[in-house]
Amino acid sequence: LLIDVFVYLPSAFSPLPRAQNLTWTSFNFKTILTWSSESEYTHTVEFSRVGRDRQRNPHCIQISQRECDLTGDLSELKASYTADVLTEIMTFDPTELPLAQSKRFCPYNDTVIGAPPFSVNLDENGTIVLNITDQQTALYKDGRHLTLRDVFKHDLKYSIMYHKAGSTGTKQTVVSDSEVVMTEVERGPSYCFKVSVFISSRKANRKLAKSSIEKCSPALTFDLSTEFEPGSLGAVLLFVVMLLVVVVVVVVCCCRRR
Repeated sequence: LLIDVFVYLPSAFSPLPRAQNLTWTSFNFKTILTWSSESEYTHTVEFSRVGRDRQRNPHCIQISQRECDLTGDLSELKASYTADVLTEIMTFDPTELPLAQSKRFCPYNDTVIGAPPFSVNLDENGTIVLNITDQQTALYKDGRHLTLRDVFKHDLKYSIMYHKAGSTGTKQTVVSDSEVVMTEVERGPSYCFKVSVFISSRKANRKLAKSSIEKCSPALTFDLSTEFEPGSLGAVLLFVVMLLVVVVVVVVCCCRRR
């Protein structure tokens, strides 16, 4: 028995492998830490704001899966966080567990923002109007999911790329509202649009989010009966008739003189 114990100890207390490839994955504030490791070990995740004490999520202690959902733990959205992944076996001294540390992560600045749904409509005057949907996030407060506008407030804007259908020349405008009246485009022709979330407070390379699928407005055909009031339309037609009469009279007079 003593020989068996002597042989077992070096194996049991051989160095444990560290977790590898720690990665923050965050989409609309749904934030998950992932990593890779050998399958026979369990892991515990510890996280903290930079400069603060480490904490644990009760669902990420001695787990066999290689991911931990920290969405509800990173409540200070503008703070930066790091996470440690400890490799464990049940008999190991917890003070000597090898750990791997993640890069810093700030939900407010680093979460990936999805492409916003939007619609293209024409108002009663034939002007193009875009209606952009405020996306729901994974954050939950006061009995409801927060939207991007709830989180980013005045930092949330929308970048609109547009061009006339069939043309390659593209223009951009950045707006704050979710309902956008496109007064700068011509009435009549079809225009095509792409919309992206634009976070004004982020670094330059992270301000612009993924763009939506392009949508186009219908081409507008003008109907004189709807463009003018009945009285105005009659006056215009009368003017045209009188102008034609004058032209005919002048032409006839000129011909007789010759």
